[in-house]
Amino acid sequence: MLICGVSDMEFGPGQFAKWLIATGLIIALVGVVMLVFKLPGDLQFGSKNWRVYLPITSCILISIILTLLLWLINIFRR
Repeated sequence: MLICGVSDMEFGPGQFAKWLIATGLIIALVGVVMLVFKLPGDLQFGSKNWRVYLPITSCILISIILTLLLWLINIFRR
């Protein structure tokens, strides 16, 4: 039975916990990548007492990767 496009798949607390763990691991991985790789379009400025970091290029790259990943997931779910 389909209700609002959702099938009869069970989505209980255990499944939700797995999704939370996977999401946390992905966020941690993205954080490590941003620390290790400084792309040319990432801006840094400041003085001796303060610093501002604007990861413009990194955000665009992450957005493209996540868009492609979600697009592939959507295709394979059909």
